[in-house]
Amino acid sequence: MRLAILAVWIAVVVVAVLPLLRRRSWPLPRPPGSSDELVKDPVCGTYIVRSRAISRAVVGGPQYFCSAECARRFGR
Repeated sequence: MRLAILAVWIAVVVVAVLPLLRRRSWPLPRPPGSSDELVKDPVCGTYIVRSRAISRAVVGGPQYFCSAECARRFGR
């Protein structure tokens, strides 16, 4: 009997919560220009969060690097 009551209670919770989860968009939308965007290092090919990357201005726009060593090697 307890198992049946528990199963009904779980079903009610799932039915109540599921529509709320469906309305929520995953992942959360980020504002344009968010600094959490991943950028690719052109030297070693690793991805890094833009806000933590080292940037260098070059012709065609900024380049982002995972380390000072990769930025130095890019300039050779």
